[in-house]
Amino acid sequence: MDRILLSTVAYRPPEEVFPYVRSFVDYPRYTDHLREVHVRGDGDVGSVYDLELAWWKLNYTARSKVTAIEAPESLQWHLLNDVDARGEWRVEPEPESAPAGAEAASRIYFDAAYDPHSADENALALPRFVSLDWVVRKVEPKLLDEAETVVERLVADIEGRRRDVELTVHEMP
Repeated sequence: MDRILLSTVAYRPPEEVFPYVRSFVDYPRYTDHLREVHVRGDGDVGSVYDLELAWWKLNYTARSKVTAIEAPESLQWHLLNDVDARGEWRVEPEPESAPAGAEAASRIYFDAAYDPHSADENALALPRFVSLDWVVRKVEPKLLDEAETVVERLVADIEGRRRDVELTVHEMP
């Protein structure tokens, strides 16, 4: 299994941060590759989200299920289709990171474990002469750039303004 573990700080308490990481339907605002999100359920444990992704000549719908919620600390999920993947959004208070003028700060963690070799090659309509291994080699280096974009936009939503955001990479394939 490969693992991506990233974090950043938002200048709000966990109780104010958590609703943003929990709101999957807002995620298309944070990334250029997520087109739309459809939800089945009420957002609680057991809810299923269809995440419509598009990159290059590829379109794919990832189906994600919320497996556990411990608000305002943790939301766990796993993919239901085509690739073995699971992860967690975690929010921890980090008051020592609050700058002057901010009353609180929280560290937001995105933790995902996945097996790129478990992907179902039939799940993507690949162009002729393009292999799944080629797609994986092209996508993995772009994950960090995409994560930075997502984090910057997420924090802007949480704080109500844009600012430079530091992304800490704890683990990356």
